[in-house]
Amino acid sequence: MKKNLSVRDLVLMAFYVALFMVLDTFVNTLPLFQMPNGGSLGVSTIPLLMASYQLGWQKGLVVSIVSVFAQFVTGPMYTPDLVGFLLDYFIAFSVYGLACLFPNFGYFYSGIFITNTIRFISSVLSGCLVWSTPLWASITYNATYMLPTLILGLILIPLLMKSLAPVMKKNTQSA
Repeated sequence: MKKNLSVRDLVLMAFYVALFMVLDTFVNTLPLFQMPNGGSLGVSTIPLLMASYQLGWQKGLVVSIVSVFAQFVTGPMYTPDLVGFLLDYFIAFSVYGLACLFPNFGYFYSGIFITNTIRFISSVLSGCLVWSTPLWASITYNATYMLPTLILGLILIPLLMKSLAPVMKKNTQSA
């Protein structure tokens, strides 16, 4: 990442964090999308993935890390200790900033699949290590919201990237 960020970069990074916060707050206010012991449909991961694909992995990682701490504002964080925080929040959400490092195959963005898989593994490990949940119970619990989150990302991100490509290209040339 360049030492001097442009105003455009900073505005886009702030925009993606703000959008993350809005979507996270929205999901936290609707019990329909909430699991009883933490976890929810990851609508808020869409801006993190978009930041990675539009801004690159370094700025995308910064956006994702800032979003981890923004979650203290947007809703309850379910974690009893540092290991739980690292597995359920820091690793689970920071990884989305790295999505653009993995190749796309047409409309299949492998970075979405890989980052969601890493988040899933991190959440399953947390269930076992932090919450003392048996492995299969942790896999089942986390799959109930992570699988829909993965599907949502695999559908929305390619569509958004295609729809926004002309605007992103135009803004990049004028910056």
